Amino acid sequence: MPNRRVPSRLTGPATRATARDAGISEKQLRRRDVVRLSRDTYLPVAMARDLPARVAAVLLTAPPGAVVSHATAAVLWGIAIPLQSEGHAVHLTVSTGSSVRARQDRTIHRSPLSSEDVTRRRGFPVTTTDRTWRDLATVLAPAALLAVTDQLLAMGCTILDLQEQLSRRPSGRGSARARAVLPVADPRAESPMESVLRWLLHAAGLPRPVLQHEIRDTGGRLIGRADLAWPDRLVLVEFDGEIHRERDVFVNDLRRQNQLVAAGWIVLRFSSADLLGRPDEVIAEIRRALER
Repeated sequence: MPNRRVPSRLTGPATRATARDAGISEKQLRRRDVVRLSRDTYLPVAMARDLPARVAAVLLTAPPGAVVSHATAAVLWGIAIPLQSEGHAVHLTVSTGSSVRARQDRTIHRSPLSSEDVTRRRGFPVTTTDRTWRDLATVLAPAALLAVTDQLLAMGCTILDLQEQLSRRPSGRGSARARAVLPVADPRAESPMESVLRWLLHAAGLPRPVLQHEIRDTGGRLIGRADLAWPDRLVLVEFDGEIHRERDVFVNDLRRQNQLVAAGWIVLRFSSADLLGRPDEVIAEIRRALER
């Protein structure tokens, strides 16, 4: 009868040294239930997709003063970044004089950090929401940055907070992008892809829509709320995310759309496939509706 493989006994983030201190051998670290993140960071394979666990593992061998930043900080703050593929590397910001290098499990950014830029989130040193926004401005396209900005405003960060952060780094990479996005930002946006659509409208020079516009019939009864609307032209645009594929939601959408059309509204509905696959056609359709 074959010998049953003995588990590694690794229960959390570890380095080779901390594993040895816990009585875990080199051989056990090579078992299938352990994933090696980089040269000297290990995790149980069951925790490999858990971001806090990966952050904790990376910080075990990070230099003193390293701070979780950029996209990783955004996730810890609960911010979704559209138009980006999900990576597994943890983003860290270190001092400009640090000689630490990137590894498979970490991306290193070198930038000055003041005490005002750093706080703690879920037990980790992390850039503040406004500093995270300024860092992301250096790497994100405007549409994705607008989605981040909308979410930050919705969670309590203010335009003044972001303007103050921008004043600390008024030039250099991302500064022009940040300035372009701020006037368009709106906390009423209800999804990141809705924000992406708004940026496409803005870049195309179309009139600014009203967000979450309530539409009522002649008797004052609420028919529904539009993601984006131009009430003076009776045009509305809806972004349909995954939830709109659920049967009950889909049926309600159809009934509401019929009521809106009967009330004289032009209703346009788009999905992620439209925004990602044919953005020029989306803008052309909205432009034609607004010109009718």
